[in-house]
Amino acid sequence: MAIIEIKHLKKTFGQNEVLHDINASFEKGEIVSILGSSGSGKSTMLRCINLLEEPTSGEILYNGEDVTKKGYDVIKYREEVGMVFQQFNLFDNLDVLNNCMVGQTTVLKRSKTEAEKVAIENLTKVGMDAFIHAKPSQLSGGQKQRVSIARALSMNPQVLLFDEPTSALDPEMVGEVLKTIKDLAHTGLTMIIVTHEVEFAREVSDRVIFMDKGVIAESGTPDEILVNPKEERTREFLKRVLG
Repeated sequence: MAIIEIKHLKKTFGQNEVLHDINASFEKGEIVSILGSSGSGKSTMLRCINLLEEPTSGEILYNGEDVTKKGYDVIKYREEVGMVFQQFNLFDNLDVLNNCMVGQTTVLKRSKTEAEKVAIENLTKVGMDAFIHAKPSQLSGGQKQRVSIARALSMNPQVLLFDEPTSALDPEMVGEVLKTIKDLAHTGLTMIIVTHEVEFAREVSDRVIFMDKGVIAESGTPDEILVNPKEERTREFLKRVLG
C-alpha cells in the first residue's frame, strides 16, 4: 500500500485553479523528485500534502486514511510527515541544538536528555555537530539548511517533504545540501523533493514527476522522464534548464 496517495486533488486561490485533478501515489521508502517550471503547482501540491494549504477538493490518504477529513489528528500527522522549507524557518533566538530539540520536547514530549541525544545524532548525520551552540545568524545558508534537515529528522518522520531546499542558497552551497539529502536517500525514509536540480533528481530518485500548468504531465523513472520524455512540454522544459 502507498504511504501517501493523492486522489482528485484540486486547489484554487480565488478564481485561479492552481492544481487540476491531481492523482499520485508514493510508496514507503521511495524517493520522488518533482520538476516543473515556476508556477506549475509543484510547491502548492507539496504544501497541500502537508496541509499547510487546505485542498479545495479531493483526498490525501496517509496509510489509507484521508487526512483532510474533519477530526483527523493533523498534529500527529505532521509529526510523521516532516517538511524542509526553502527559507530554513529556524528560530533565530535559539542555538542550533535547541532548534533541533524544541519540537521534540513540546510536540513529542521527549525528555530534555533524550531530545538532546537525538538532536546531536542528527546534527552529526548532516555534519553540523560542531555548531551546536551557534545561532542561525552565525551560519551560512547551506549550514542553516543542513540544521533544518537535522531538525526535521529529529522528529522521526516517516515521510520528509523538501520544498526547493536549495533555491535560497548561493551556488557554492548547493552541493553540500544536495549531498546531505543524497546521504539520507534509501535509508527507509520516504522523500518527496520539489527541486530544479535536474542532475540531482536523476541521481537520487526512484521516480520523477514532471508538472506543468497545475497537472502531472508525466511520471516515470529518471531515464524515462529526463532522457526519453514522451511529452513535448517536458522536452521543452529540459531544453531550457539543461541548455
